[in-house]
Amino acid sequence: MKRSWLIMGAVFLISALILAACGGGGSAAESEGTESYEQPPAEYASMTNPVKGDASAISAGSETYATNCASCHGQTGLGDGPAGASLDPHPGNLQEAGSEASDAYLYWRISEGGAMAPFNSSMPAWKGVLSEDQIWQVVAYIQTLSN
Repeated sequence: MKRSWLIMGAVFLISALILAACGGGGSAAESEGTESYEQPPAEYASMTNPVKGDASAISAGSETYATNCASCHGQTGLGDGPAGASLDPHPGNLQEAGSEASDAYLYWRISEGGAMAPFNSSMPAWKGVLSEDQIWQVVAYIQTLSN
């Protein structure tokens, strides 16, 4: 009897965590798709992309993007991926971000995700999942989406 209660409790806890990861009360700016590209924290602020414009890095970034990002942000980065349709706030427009945001901002947001204020989104943190090189490659790829 105790074991079935323990299993039911674990299932409930896991379900609650999954549901919490899928939602978020984002800011009005994000839910309207007009994100402000604020200055990233000091540890990221001076970063520049060492592979910006490098064709092989952009190609590698495209593959990483297709595997990890396109389901929410869409194939062309408009935030219209199938998994992103039910998220609140909706995934950001990466065509806009790639042309307006700094290297440091893009690296910061990919690394740390969006769980923190003011974003309060479902964007996962990729630091520790992707290497620094892979994150820079994705940044380089995102910067080509608006071209």
